[in-house]
Amino acid sequence: MEKIDLSTYQVENTIKLSEKATFTNFGASEKELKKELEDIREKLGKFQDVLYAHGKYGVLVCLQGMDTSGKDSLIREVFKDFNVRGVEVHSFKVPTELELSHDYLWRHYIALPARGKFSVFNRTHYENVLVTKVHPEYILGENIPGIESVEDINATFWEHRYRQINDFERHIAENGTLIFKFYLHLSKEEQRQRLLRRLRLKEKNWKFSPGDLKERRLWNHYQDCYEEAINRTSKEHAPWYIIPADNKKAARVIVASILLKALKKYKDIEEPELSDKIKSNLENFKQELEKEAE
Repeated sequence: MEKIDLSTYQVENTIKLSEKATFTNFGASEKELKKELEDIREKLGKFQDVLYAHGKYGVLVCLQGMDTSGKDSLIREVFKDFNVRGVEVHSFKVPTELELSHDYLWRHYIALPARGKFSVFNRTHYENVLVTKVHPEYILGENIPGIESVEDINATFWEHRYRQINDFERHIAENGTLIFKFYLHLSKEEQRQRLLRRLRLKEKNWKFSPGDLKERRLWNHYQDCYEEAINRTSKEHAPWYIIPADNKKAARVIVASILLKALKKYKDIEEPELSDKIKSNLENFKQELEKEAE
């Protein structure tokens, strides 16, 4: 298996999605990729235990991508070795009446990870500059002052949204949330094949919606919106990573590898030491418990 250069996936300069690869396999078989992921996620699971004991950082993992890009299966496979109490997954769908009665970031803010935990956003606050930019009429449901019609949703409006999102991420990063944003970069042809699979396999039919085809017709518009959002909001404290997603097993390895490598850089994340008073009495505590068996 080829060595993975993780630096190639982080967005540090202006990018064009059309120039980014959608497929890789590192010269490895599916079996080799599966074994590599198993090794990495075991280490991630152990790191999460230490993160929880340390109790000063939370980790936010944001997943974005076109329909069928593999977000659900990636979550299932990458976080399989986590203590279930240490990770929470939030899938953000059409806003509820309650959510619409607040600003658009509210539902994301209350789902942020507690210190010591991971939160995974399956679709994220970026839907507010993606799907709503493709369908600006959705914005009208937010009842924003000064926005009475689609014509009011202009370039300045979107500038404000990018700024608000950057401010939101800067605020939570400065208060102990480690942010990772992954865009699962799927080719249009691979999406076609995955949608066909949902139609051909009876057990996959439930995943298909006619709306999938409606959104697919807007593919280029979505790509433009993703490209602009990534370029406007990839920051050192909240970087975007563009992950080739045509090969699901390779995509999982890349995401898990990036998480592990980046998190290991935080040398202050370690298990807390017992106080001198407790350490000096460990033998007494041990003897007390052993006597119960006599």
